[in-house]
Amino acid sequence: MSDSDAPRFLGLEESKSGPWDIAVLQVPFEMTVSYGEGTASGPSACVRASSQVELHDPILPDELPCGTSIHTAKPWFSEAPSLREQLDSIADYLGPWMRGHHFPLVLGGEHGILLPIVEAIEGHPRVPSLSELTIVQVDAHADLRDELNGERFSHGTVIRRALDAGVGGVIQVGVRAYSKEEAELIEQDERVETWLARDLVGVADGQSKWTRLLERIAQIEGAVWLTFDIDGLEGALVPSTGTPTPGGLSHWGAVELIETLFAAPGCEVIGADVNEIVPDAEGTLTEFSAALTATKIVSCHILAQYPQKG
Repeated sequence: MSDSDAPRFLGLEESKSGPWDIAVLQVPFEMTVSYGEGTASGPSACVRASSQVELHDPILPDELPCGTSIHTAKPWFSEAPSLREQLDSIADYLGPWMRGHHFPLVLGGEHGILLPIVEAIEGHPRVPSLSELTIVQVDAHADLRDELNGERFSHGTVIRRALDAGVGGVIQVGVRAYSKEEAELIEQDERVETWLARDLVGVADGQSKWTRLLERIAQIEGAVWLTFDIDGLEGALVPSTGTPTPGGLSHWGAVELIETLFAAPGCEVIGADVNEIVPDAEGTLTEFSAALTATKIVSCHILAQYPQKG
């Protein structure tokens, strides 16, 4: 298949040479999965599913792309023999898109893609130091282990490695599966702020905690990277992701969270990734849920840029 025939995000026509406002970057990385497999096929499945997403979002005055230019880039590919070399290859692939000229939307692939994303962000004009970057993480898992199955660069350790790389802070939303080691780090490391799913969607006090979370998100300042592991959603919405976990965010909860983040007056979301996408063996719900999440991110980015465009 030629590049001109390759599926495009939302099925949109696009300029062949740019300039592009938004870059959709497919990273079909799968090397450290510990349970369900198939993330290597996730990005392309998400792009295909996106062609069935409605282009109307009520927060925007026009249908997508709403005056912007969206480019679906050629997917990352590497035959590097080692895990670290694969991660370095991802950072090299992402680097040209991480210089402030585009809004990068990365589709993965296992959550291990976040570390090379962080490494590629170094040098971004809005991020003079990684210590000034905040990661907002939607995830069923804390990903704060020091190693998983003997591997320090696993999907289950990626937030720990991002902090090791110098990231200033992480706000975790929807966590409900984590180890004692991770619980201790959450308590001890002031850079980690964790909002547990049980507190946010539980029957006793969920609504008040959810309101407090949105208030906290609205107060974020500085540069932000949004990393959205789709297993952060309620498991029924993403049945084929590697570890679908009950008790997660609803679709509308995710929408409200994303809208609140992009509307926060003191912060700028410089990019996002939607990861752990695995195509459904029967049906298309998982990749369609991922496509809806990715499209909402695009819409919110466009809305946040509207004053500059006007």
